[in-house]
Amino acid sequence: MFDVNTSLLRYWEKEFPQYISPRKTQGGVRQYRKQDIEMVRMIYHLLREKGMTISGARQKLKDNPKNTVNNYDIISKLQNIKKELSDIAAELNG
Repeated sequence: MFDVNTSLLRYWEKEFPQYISPRKTQGGVRQYRKQDIEMVRMIYHLLREKGMTISGARQKLKDNPKNTVNNYDIISKLQNIKKELSDIAAELNG
């Protein structure tokens, strides 16, 4: 989904335990809930797309989690709108 190694996900679980805590089966298979996936998406955005450090992302989520989530939601919606508009423009031009 995020094109990252499973070891990176496990590392993020250790670095952000209050935000990512998948359940584990008896066999040790991780089962991510919807809220875990949303937090992985948020952490991915902060680290990979915005280029923040682990400590910077941790601090941002700690200082103002609701504002961080709201900003991310707005950015995601705007990116979807931009893609739709680009698709429409390509359809009209081609």
